[in-house]
Amino acid sequence: MPTSISEAGGGSGASPRTPGIFGEEKALLKRRLQDRVLAEGFAKAGICRPDAAPETAGRLRTFLAEGRHGQMAWMAEREEWRGSAAALWPQARSVVMLAEAYTPQDDPMAGLARPDRGVISVYAQGKDYHYLVKRRLKRLGRWLIDAAGGEIKVFVDTAPVMEKPMAQAAGLGWQGKHTNLLGRDLGNWVFLGAIFTTLDLEPDVSETSHCGSCTACLDICPTSAFPAPYQLDARRCISYLTIEHRGPVDTDLRACMGNRIYGCDDCLAVCPWNKYAVAARDLGYQPKVGLPELAELAVLDDAGFRARFAGSPIKRIGRDRFVRNVLYAIGNSGLPQLSAVAAGLVEDADPAVADAARWAVGRLEGA
Repeated sequence: MPTSISEAGGGSGASPRTPGIFGEEKALLKRRLQDRVLAEGFAKAGICRPDAAPETAGRLRTFLAEGRHGQMAWMAEREEWRGSAAALWPQARSVVMLAEAYTPQDDPMAGLARPDRGVISVYAQGKDYHYLVKRRLKRLGRWLIDAAGGEIKVFVDTAPVMEKPMAQAAGLGWQGKHTNLLGRDLGNWVFLGAIFTTLDLEPDVSETSHCGSCTACLDICPTSAFPAPYQLDARRCISYLTIEHRGPVDTDLRACMGNRIYGCDDCLAVCPWNKYAVAARDLGYQPKVGLPELAELAVLDDAGFRARFAGSPIKRIGRDRFVRNVLYAIGNSGLPQLSAVAAGLVEDADPAVADAARWAVGRLEGA
């Protein structure tokens, strides 16, 4: 179950009052806030009201009713909060949405041509972004408290906040046809964070879609996970399958996964708006994982897995799910020399790993 990364009340010198900010004072605070945002390393900030995306609740309800969330039961369990930011913290009067760039320096799809290697999503190549973004959010939140008082709560991804619709309402960008946030001055390689505050801040103008007739992100999806533009069926998304889905993956989807062993960046990588992408500023996002050899990853035990991916978001899915993904990639490699590696796991204690190993051996023997 997700937990919020929050900070509120007197623990950070917060004042219980909600001071009135008017006219020039409000405009000055907003300018100072924007300057501080850039000084902290964020790429962009925008402000919206907690109730600025009223359509979110209906869209979420439909998404859940159609079962497109797959095994992510926590989305339904927190539906009320997730569908309405105002319900999450009724005292909040404004939400400061922040974008932090993690733009890759190299082509994230180049590794797909290396069947003996595993491709890991760009966002998981470096340090865990939760910690990096949270640290900056807290510093910015403390500054806001010192500058204007009020109370705050900060969130980054793990709380029931619909960050992307809120970010669009705050003018950071728009949800593209691939459902991810992108901006004309950001590209789509961004993490999002939020600061809820009791302060009454001047909201920004909401952004609208500028995708036009482009369908590059929809066309490239290996598993056809987009039923329509601006819609995602997570059950077919490789990011969901490799990270959130427990147990064996449907056999008709395994071949489509290629050598992607943690996440998928295809729809992000082909977006034309990335020509305006902002460079990553935090050295923590520099890739450390690279393109690891599948044969090396397949034999990791639990201790080896934890040591290999300490400080990485990859660690949270555990050894079994990760090795399952590696075995699917081995089965898709077309490299008979990897058959022996898979054969060594056909009796693995985890049923999904053993199943993936048998599937991989069968595929390679057939090749």
